[in-house]
Amino acid sequence: MTELVTRPAPPRAPLLRRAAPALLGYAAVRVLGLAVLAGWSAARGKSAYTLLTARWDSLWYARVAASGYGYEVRLPNGDVHSDLAFFPLLPWLERLGHAVTPLSYADAGFAVALLASLATAGGIFAVAEWLYGARAGVCAVLLWAVLPVGIVQSMAYSESLFTALAAWSLYAVLTGRWVTAGLLAALAGLTRPVGMAVVAAVWVAGLVPYMTGRYTTGRIPAGVTSWVTSFGGIRSAEGVRGAREDVRAPSLSPAPGADTSARRRLLGMALAPLGAAGYVLWVGLRTGDGPLGYLRVQAGWRNGFDGGYAFARFVAGMFTSFPSVLAGAALVVGVVLLIRLYLAGVRQRQPLSVLVYTGVVLALALCASSYFGSKPRLLMPAFPVLFPPARALAAARPGRAAAVVAVAATAAAAYGAFWLNGSGPP
Repeated sequence: MTELVTRPAPPRAPLLRRAAPALLGYAAVRVLGLAVLAGWSAARGKSAYTLLTARWDSLWYARVAASGYGYEVRLPNGDVHSDLAFFPLLPWLERLGHAVTPLSYADAGFAVALLASLATAGGIFAVAEWLYGARAGVCAVLLWAVLPVGIVQSMAYSESLFTALAAWSLYAVLTGRWVTAGLLAALAGLTRPVGMAVVAAVWVAGLVPYMTGRYTTGRIPAGVTSWVTSFGGIRSAEGVRGAREDVRAPSLSPAPGADTSARRRLLGMALAPLGAAGYVLWVGLRTGDGPLGYLRVQAGWRNGFDGGYAFARFVAGMFTSFPSVLAGAALVVGVVLLIRLYLAGVRQRQPLSVLVYTGVVLALALCASSYFGSKPRLLMPAFPVLFPPARALAAARPGRAAAVVAVAATAAAAYGAFWLNGSGPP
């Protein structure tokens, strides 16, 4: 048993051509969102472009790109907000864009976001198509595009860049391209703290063959193998048939060009954590606090991991008055929905690497101890939770599916404009 998900013989059309409907649909949704934002902002006397490129985190990224690390803000309550909290890949790309083009750092950040969002759409399509077929791939991309906070995908933030790297790393894992998976995971680890989710996915996928005894002479207990197989969706030859509803005769061979050797698998696993580990160790050296230096930087922002206790208290506090009780109820419904979608992925036997990645992203987003208004955008990289509804949408009649997407895109565009012109994503 391996982490390679079985699939039919590769289609003749190249991946970019197969993904074209998804990319075009995604671009249309994003253009609609930006157009509504421009009109809404103009009516309020604001600049939509400033909202996208020069507020909140985008200012911190642009400052790092322009001047390097070392800026901090000391608040009256004693908190210290240091730019070391922001991982370096996006500022590096902003600096590169500024150096080779006439773009400002903010302009370069916006360009990176636009290109990365398209790359994300392609990566989500690739993963979903590999698992469930082309129609599900298109639907998964469109559902990611019409998320209520989808406007963040076009901001000079790091969410689109990270999600693109994560999606393509997962695709490389599923298709057995281990060195590529490790390199992309390392870059994801240079983008956001949640890069550890990608590292975990690569490591779990790489270790499965050893856990199941494929590359070792020793054996693990049959019960452990059965649990891993049933929980993670690791598919055997006996259980693979019918796993994909749109495939009659799946092939049991890896993708062409797959890195099947144990050496390349181990190399990919070794590369995966280098980005995150390297930056965290560098911060520790710079601050003089050792390996825990980055955690202390985050503590200065009052950000940490408390298992969801602070978030639960925040939600509970919303039930003490009206109309905040409505927002509290919406948050509870949203969290329950996320958990149900994740469990649906388990029931549909998503690969273990996908489940581990999604689980870590959800845990880190929901169990962080502060910045509760940021949680919707922090959850955006958990795109595999959209696969169950994407499969349902793909099974619907085309007209009905198109109507659902159109309504959702319109609602998301209006909400994104309202949100960004109001409290917005901190």
